[in-house]
Amino acid sequence: MEIITFPWQMVILCGLSLCVGWGIRGNFGHEYGAALPGALAAIAIVLLSGREDWWRYVHYFAMFGALGWSFGGSMSYMQVVGYTHSPHSLTVLYGFANLFVIGFLWAALGGAGTALPAFLTSEQMSLLFVPMCAVFTAWALQAVVIDRIFAPKRMQRHESPLYWYDTDWLASLGAIVAALIVALFRGGFDMGTSLVLYMGIGWFAAFLLLVNVFHLRMTPPRGDNWAGCVGLVIGVLAYCWRYQLDGVAFATLMTGFAGGIAFSFGQLLKLLCIRTRLQTNWHSVMEQTQGMLFGLGIAVTFCLLRNRAPALAAEPGVPRWMEISAVFFVLIALTYLNYRKATTTWVEQVAPLPERFFGLPVAGWFRHSSGWIGWFELFYIGLGSACVWILSAHFQEPLAFIPISWLGKGQLLYFIFLWWVVIFNFERALVGFSPHRLVTEGTITLNAIICTVLMALGARAIPKQTGSLFSFTEWLWKTSLWGIAVMIVSTVVFWGIKHALYGKEHAPGAALHIRFGKDSNAPKEKPKVGQPHP
Repeated sequence: MEIITFPWQMVILCGLSLCVGWGIRGNFGHEYGAALPGALAAIAIVLLSGREDWWRYVHYFAMFGALGWSFGGSMSYMQVVGYTHSPHSLTVLYGFANLFVIGFLWAALGGAGTALPAFLTSEQMSLLFVPMCAVFTAWALQAVVIDRIFAPKRMQRHESPLYWYDTDWLASLGAIVAALIVALFRGGFDMGTSLVLYMGIGWFAAFLLLVNVFHLRMTPPRGDNWAGCVGLVIGVLAYCWRYQLDGVAFATLMTGFAGGIAFSFGQLLKLLCIRTRLQTNWHSVMEQTQGMLFGLGIAVTFCLLRNRAPALAAEPGVPRWMEISAVFFVLIALTYLNYRKATTTWVEQVAPLPERFFGLPVAGWFRHSSGWIGWFELFYIGLGSACVWILSAHFQEPLAFIPISWLGKGQLLYFIFLWWVVIFNFERALVGFSPHRLVTEGTITLNAIICTVLMALGARAIPKQTGSLFSFTEWLWKTSLWGIAVMIVSTVVFWGIKHALYGKEHAPGAALHIRFGKDSNAPKEKPKVGQPHP
């Protein structure tokens, strides 16, 4: 009987990496913020996996891991958190059940994205790049056009003619159209365009059925992207079935169920801490706990995968632009899309800093309403150009400061990305810093120091692993059955603990939310024109 090993260095580094990234995600939010912990966790897994063939693909793992974890950032969950504070018993049960669902969906997509590079051949992976670039282009054009024509304001977004249950339906439609255009030029569908279509069509099918037909709204009037994410997960699993990627399907389900327990338990821990009556930033404690548990969940999943995934080619055999694009995506695109949000904080909280100087805005966001290109964009254009130039030169003749080994390259990528996001997160918080921020920025910094040490020394202690062919069919059924059982049991237990702690009282730390019954205060109508979106 084969013994499954769980290298503690890999498990802890992945857990802390996602913990650091999740704490930072909470400050930046949405899909862009959620991509940060995804990239960090994916690199951590690869570096301490013992798989030398994975080291060669570390930048692809980082990119796909970031994309996978990003999708969950579209879901609204703070009102669900509020439900678990409620004095209404059924509302509390509903809250913990939906926290598990949100955690499952978020982590399942993260696990799927992180696992893709481990199970795709070089040729299959290269098929994904052009459709991905087409989708990114469609999303960028969508943002520019909507900003130019409709000029929506965030708190009045319900007044837009494009508003549909506050969801990302237009982004899903854009992705489908982009994939169809690529398929047209390629003369048919392939693994690259099919992945986008499976996920995009799945998004619409689930959203239309769950929200528009059955009228299942998780947190009205908040957005119902959760339903679209149900479709994304189903689309991924259907894609795995179509292309016989049972290892990716296993990673999707295993990481998903681990994420469900992580997300709901993080909130339970917050309620336990509030009960102590100590005063601190318990919300940040909840978020970083969720991140840590998310990381442990995906780390355990990859401990099971690391000697059951097929061996990867020593050289991918893909165009150099794809290699450069993966690094550019992680180091430049992800950091810009998040870091630019800090400029708004600086302008608002630093009195001497004007919105414009020498005729240019501080940041233009590449949007008409913000001034297109500001000082922040100019510096990032220079930084991005330098990145592409240096990497292109390195492919022509290796540069001395870039390590020769792929383990060294991966460690350099992790080190730069980790401290880049930790520092820019601190810079955003610094202008309004207060003692309670130590729970967030202080903990993030200490964890990042531990991550740096584990990253640098951990690989030495991990025995080398080799790839193999393995059927995950039986594991898929067992994982599904055990996962559903864990969902039911944990939801009931957490509901019971909340009532044991607070009885029929409303737990402090959240507004009063009652989802059901005669005292329900859940809105049933679309937000009214002229009023801010709740």
